[in-house]
Amino acid sequence: MHTTEQDTYIKETYGVEGMSCAACVASVENTLQHIEGVENATVNYANHTVQVVYAPDWVGEQTLQKAVQTAGYDLLVASAEAGSATDQLAQQQQKALRQLKQNLVVAAVFTIPLVIIAMWFPDLPYANFLMLSLTTPVLIIAGRSFYQNAWTQARSAKANMDTLVALSTGIAFVFSLFNTFYPTYWQQKGLAAHVYYEASAVIIVFILLGRLLEEQAKTGTSTAIKKLIGLQPQTVTRLNPTGKPEQIDLKAVQTQDILLVKPGEKIPVDGQVTEGQSLVDESMISGEPVPISKQVGSPVFAGTINQKGSFRLKAEKVGEQTLLAQIIKNVQEAQSSKAPVQKLVDKIAAVFVPAVLGIAVLSFVAWLLWGGENAFSQGLLAMVTVLIIACPCALGLATPTAIMVGMGKGAENGILIKDAESLEQAGRVEVVLLDKTGTITQGAPAVVDVAWASDAAPPNILLEVMATIEQRSEHPLANTIVQYAQAQGIEPNNDALSQFESITGKGVKGVWQGQTYWVGNARLMATQNLALPLDLTKTSEQYKLKGYTMMFLGSAQTVKAVFALSDPIKESSKAAIMHLQQEGKQVYMLTGDSAASAKVVAARVAINEVYAEMLPQDKASFVRKLQAEGKVVAMVGDGINDSEALAQANISIAMGKGSDIAIDVAKMTLISSDLQKLPQAFALSRSTMRTIRQNLFWAFIYNLVGIPIAAGVLYPVNGFLLNPMLAGAAMALSSVSVVSNSLLLKFFDRRYAGSMQGDITG
Repeated sequence: MHTTEQDTYIKETYGVEGMSCAACVASVENTLQHIEGVENATVNYANHTVQVVYAPDWVGEQTLQKAVQTAGYDLLVASAEAGSATDQLAQQQQKALRQLKQNLVVAAVFTIPLVIIAMWFPDLPYANFLMLSLTTPVLIIAGRSFYQNAWTQARSAKANMDTLVALSTGIAFVFSLFNTFYPTYWQQKGLAAHVYYEASAVIIVFILLGRLLEEQAKTGTSTAIKKLIGLQPQTVTRLNPTGKPEQIDLKAVQTQDILLVKPGEKIPVDGQVTEGQSLVDESMISGEPVPISKQVGSPVFAGTINQKGSFRLKAEKVGEQTLLAQIIKNVQEAQSSKAPVQKLVDKIAAVFVPAVLGIAVLSFVAWLLWGGENAFSQGLLAMVTVLIIACPCALGLATPTAIMVGMGKGAENGILIKDAESLEQAGRVEVVLLDKTGTITQGAPAVVDVAWASDAAPPNILLEVMATIEQRSEHPLANTIVQYAQAQGIEPNNDALSQFESITGKGVKGVWQGQTYWVGNARLMATQNLALPLDLTKTSEQYKLKGYTMMFLGSAQTVKAVFALSDPIKESSKAAIMHLQQEGKQVYMLTGDSAASAKVVAARVAINEVYAEMLPQDKASFVRKLQAEGKVVAMVGDGINDSEALAQANISIAMGKGSDIAIDVAKMTLISSDLQKLPQAFALSRSTMRTIRQNLFWAFIYNLVGIPIAAGVLYPVNGFLLNPMLAGAAMALSSVSVVSNSLLLKFFDRRYAGSMQGDITG
């Protein structure tokens, strides 16, 4: 690929039509990745999508689509006529499901009498010709897609599951056809002219039945996304400039529109309440079951449900900008990502079908050499059985189906996971590092006291200075100072501020009416040689003992004021931390706050390991130190000052109410900012990975045991040779069992609640 670093890459997800097994995954990925301008392509077999990262200046969607079509599949690209790619995929899946049902009915109608004749009335006059007439519609009508897809693959020198089905049923049919018209060929050799029409037809029936059950089961893996999409109302009530309500389509809503939300209605967009009050059910977004009280000024989110009162809101984020839209997009992208274990499975699946073809031929040759007088017919039977019992589908479905259900269940509980690798890693976490403000505490501190130096300027002047400088700051505590000043009737005076500078990890500096001021922690005061007067020294010591967070205002060699702030601890923090400790995890608290304040908070939530007065780079260094010791580290934070440590950690977890930077960097987001969701996220990871291991175990065991038995290894021992019809049933069952096992993750909530209850009672 000849793209340069200056090229802009975009990430798009498309539906893929025509994939029948895990071997198709490698085919589609390789086809796309060999196109100039494509950086990466990741196929999710479970939901038949591909996520493509490409440079639109180098390659267009039509080029991508043409390449995939050449490989024997189809890429669903959005168009004005057909709608979005997502809509096309949904329509195509419904169409495919209907076609599967029709084909299964046709196959069953002809196969049932065919089996009756073959099993109980083989000596009927012209029985072979009657069975031929019943088998032909099954193969030509119901099984047509297998042969078409196999031929398309063959023209590209590739093979997939359809290749195995087409070869096995085709060989059995052609052999039976020969014996029907030329039975004397075998009779002259003293052998019976066996026919296997029923085997060809029954194999088609079982595979169609298996695929139908598989598709129906797979639709259950994406119920979380469907639920989230279903939260969006189609129409909304907008108030026109005269205040008259009018019904409009959701897509017509614009920012600044005033909308009316009545009891029981879904909130259509993100916005702010401008009139009225109510209780809102935010459980589908945050996972919190308790309705949230809303009044004027409260934020509301699209997809949440208004319960009691009516209110008006001003639209602030619409369409793809809403929190709900972002959640849907993130979950869809995450479900399309691959866990590291899946990459190994894909490599195996890529060579699986060619390997099975080789084993089938070898088994036939072995029977010819050592099979005795019926060597040809039994060897042919063994070859057909090997082709039909081999199942790359189970391997291909083992990981993505579990990932889809697991991530969907996380989204339902307010746990957003950005990719499959993070879901896999989360269950291995040994050390949890927690930021204090906004993570353990509510992140909504309030000024509880202010101490002014005896020789300082009038408090109202200094408070104006403080508010003006802090209004420019991005620190979580800065807004608390501004709000405190405004509550005293003092507004920031931006015209008086001529310079502003942020000092990372310490505070800020500003020049107000020609005078330089510093606002920040004790370290900033020390580095600027700002002395703490005796009266403020005594007061600050008292603040320390009470665990208050302190902010200092200094100028002209001395500290002018000390602000004491208190940030209430979240009710769930202690229980969550104790749960993590009971699981054997080491829990640390890292904070830029003073040691005294940090120790008070740590003691209240049962944390023994506390590191205070840490700069952002100190937190990142601490993560690296633990990783050097071989630890798997999770960092949990909510602010810009946590972003470096979040980026360094093995698993990065952001609080949903935190800064956008922290959320962008993190691999996992707890939407409700409730720490109780943290052990739940780890438990979900463990359950998902356990399901994946179970799926892979049974998929591998099935093939490792089934293929040798199909080849006839038991025949010399006990004379057992597997019937191709049973092989077809077993193959269909293997895929269905893998998907069904993944669907058991839907009951994760009950199992987790039960384990929590056990911890409490135990």
